[in-house]
Amino acid sequence: MSCTFQLLVSPCGFYHVRVLLVLCRQPLSLRAFSSRRQISRRLQESYRLLQLPEAEHSSPAQVKESYLRLAKLYHPDSGAPTADPALFAQVEEAYRSVLAHQSKVPQPDDRTDIDDEGESKGVAPQHRHYLSYEGVGSGTPSQRERQYRQFRVDRASEQVLNYRQREFERAAAAEGALVERDMRQRSQKIKITQAVERLVEDLIQESMARGDFRNLSGAGKPLNKFEYNPYADPMTHNLNRILIDNGYQPPWVVTQRDIRETTAQIRKRLLEGRARLDDPITPKEHEQWEQLCASVAEDLGKLNKLIDNYNLIVPMLNMQMVHFSLSREIERAEREARQHRLDQQKERERRKQEKKRADAVTKPKRTKQGLISWMQNLLG
Repeated sequence: MSCTFQLLVSPCGFYHVRVLLVLCRQPLSLRAFSSRRQISRRLQESYRLLQLPEAEHSSPAQVKESYLRLAKLYHPDSGAPTADPALFAQVEEAYRSVLAHQSKVPQPDDRTDIDDEGESKGVAPQHRHYLSYEGVGSGTPSQRERQYRQFRVDRASEQVLNYRQREFERAAAAEGALVERDMRQRSQKIKITQAVERLVEDLIQESMARGDFRNLSGAGKPLNKFEYNPYADPMTHNLNRILIDNGYQPPWVVTQRDIRETTAQIRKRLLEGRARLDDPITPKEHEQWEQLCASVAEDLGKLNKLIDNYNLIVPMLNMQMVHFSLSREIERAEREARQHRLDQQKERERRKQEKKRADAVTKPKRTKQGLISWMQNLLG
């Protein structure tokens, strides 16, 4: 309607033209006001996501500042702890929506004439090219978007390569540390072995100098070969045989023998102490039994420590021993004491029966011998 009216009065004078311009501006302002009032819910959500005030109070500078601030927070390549690709995509979409809305709606401070608007129509402001894409690329917005996507792909690939290189260097450093530690442990073992060998050699030389090897049995005779086990090392067998013949025993063998002897002594003490007591023990006997158990508990503690040392030096795992328990040993002693009482009772009964049978056999003989001696005395 306004365009038709302008064409009709355009041949008129200069004053009429100014009136028509005023009449044409009134619908434009009304249309802008109506557009501000009738904002869609999606556009309102975009303003809220960009943390901006209402549409009529937001300038392009504020929109750009808010977008850059949120991009620094949520951009996946920013390195910030709040980086979120999904949320950044929503912020970017909201930014584009707000820019599109502001490009369609004239701003309140737009006081230029229609002729100036016609001249600048279709020419985008220069700063609008750098509101997004981090200032990367040139050309149309679609070209700049493709260039920016390629730039992001290249940057992500470079970051992945840098990350892999750092991980590879870290793994190589860790592997180098492990190798160095293994080499250090191996060299330490070699040093210890060499020191032990030198010590043994020195002890052998000292013994030879004192003459400890002069009275050995079989001195000067050839060693018998190891015939019954061809898979064993003859040198090792001969050395072991020489040590055994001269009374040498490995430490674990000596420790095993001590454990057996100590165990037998402890069990014998418990059995003898329980056998001296009655089956229903009296309070006094119970106190004696408690004292005996406390003494045995101390001995068992020492025995268990000896077992720990034995388990460390025994050559095979199936030869290791478990700890002795005081409760199990007490139960064992009570069971053996009960069985010992039963055996003693059976032995006494057997002896009584044998004595009765012996008395029954010897009594008639005594009677006959008494009659014969009486008759001899009578006749004599």
